Amino acid sequence: MSTIGQVIRCKAAILWKPGAPFSIEEVEVAPPKAKEVRIKVVATGLCGTEMKVLGSKHLDLLYPTILGHEGAGIVESIGEGVSTVKPVIKEISVAKIDAVAPLEKVCLISCGFSTGFGAAINTAKVTPGSTCAVFGLGGVGLSVVMGCKAAGAARIIGVDVNKEKFKKAQELGATECLNPQDLKKPIQEVLFDMTDAGIDFCFEAIGNLDVLAAALASCNESYGVCVVVGVLPASVQLKISGQLFFSGRSLKGSVFG
Repeated sequence: MSTIGQVIRCKAAILWKPGAPFSIEEVEVAPPKAKEVRIKVVATGLCGTEMKVLGSKHLDLLYPTILGHEGAGIVESIGEGVSTVKPVIKEISVAKIDAVAPLEKVCLISCGFSTGFGAAINTAKVTPGSTCAVFGLGGVGLSVVMGCKAAGAARIIGVDVNKEKFKKAQELGATECLNPQDLKKPIQEVLFDMTDAGIDFCFEAIGNLDVLAAALASCNESYGVCVVVGVLPASVQLKISGQLFFSGRSLKGSVFG
């Protein structure tokens, strides 16, 4: 039976207040309004930002809230004015995929991959022949590596304390990998020694304040760009020396690439 134009009922994981556990409840979803699309979610990933929401009392959210943004599914109905997709969220939040693509894998593209890859291509605008350093080689960090490679970076240095991630990082484009725990000097000093003048593009893909400070300090003093990809706790503040920016370093944020 078609549900187009009707209110539908489905289960949702609701967060009623900061620090509370998810409450699985039945909710009503209205038909899509103008420029909106209603999607039957088939598969979804769990974003690291959502894990940080659980147990946190410092995030600026409107409660109650239903989280989730890393999904893949089938367009069930569309609102007035939608032209880019058809039935088989907002229209701008939907990307068409191949009909035979496995949704349990494609769902990762809607956040993790696009966040990392886009940070390199769109936010940093990595240039051909440049040197990049990626701090954190999880799913998002590996996507940054792929973005740097696609942009033509000549040298891509992966940084992580877990050596088991190095093989995959190198398969995806990292030219070398470092474990800060194995070094006799701070990682930023080692990177300067390796490159003579510092890194052109640094990416923090963990959400750790100390790592962010190290990534920024690793950038070339005159034109280095540090991109914050990881999500830092809302309660922490970054305290850095103004001298880091004196000659031209820049620090940029990036959301969804």
